[in-house]
Amino acid sequence: MSVIAARMQLTELHDQGWFPHALRDGLTDALQSILNWGAVYAPIAPRLGRAIAVSGARRVVDLCSGGGGPWPWLRRSIEAQNGAALEICLTDKYPNVGAFERARAASGGAIGYCAESVDAARVPAKLSGLRTMFTSVHHFRPEEVVAMLQDAANRRQGIAMFDTATRHPLTIALTCVVPVAALLVTPFLRPFRWPRIFWTYVIPVIPLALWIDGIVSCLRAYSPAELREMTVRISAPGYTWEIGEESGIRGLLPVTYLVGYPT
Repeated sequence: MSVIAARMQLTELHDQGWFPHALRDGLTDALQSILNWGAVYAPIAPRLGRAIAVSGARRVVDLCSGGGGPWPWLRRSIEAQNGAALEICLTDKYPNVGAFERARAASGGAIGYCAESVDAARVPAKLSGLRTMFTSVHHFRPEEVVAMLQDAANRRQGIAMFDTATRHPLTIALTCVVPVAALLVTPFLRPFRWPRIFWTYVIPVIPLALWIDGIVSCLRAYSPAELREMTVRISAPGYTWEIGEESGIRGLLPVTYLVGYPT
């Protein structure tokens, strides 16, 4: 019996086509601010830096970038580790161009973006480079994850997936903190927008959607064993896979990782 059978295939609110674009951007902006404030992906920086160095990549194509991902600070960390400049290209199926443009401006152009919709399961050939995904792999069905891994292997591109969503009871319990964190970070999000304030404080759709989507994310998260089972299906000679969990900061929010690169 497949170990993936234990996972629940659910759908988050902001994945729905009917979910308003303005609310989706408000949600992803708040979520990204919370993740960056908590430095939840700091433990994986050395592993990702090694994968980039070994694969020889000079560009990273970030998939499902949402509000910009951790790249504003993670890029500097990896450049210091590897001693080489790194180009970042942010992409998403529903591009938050405003957030992408702010990341580009803040990085002096080192972080770029694709304004067109990019399906993570069908990355255009022009977007070459090591592919990354943060807090996103649980959005995809097993067959879609396998297709993403096989496509990266076929093109001899590295791929690195990291996710804080797990089915651990503690992680599910911590989703209750996310709406409160959204209330705290929203006044500091830039540019300031009255609709974001309205949908956060007057009618708290954004905090509620963050909480619901957080629970759904945990219930459909992949374990290292499930990710390992999927890599067995990949035909990738000369490819190295690293799968497991990095301990989170202060022992909270462990980060599940799947890293693959040609060697």
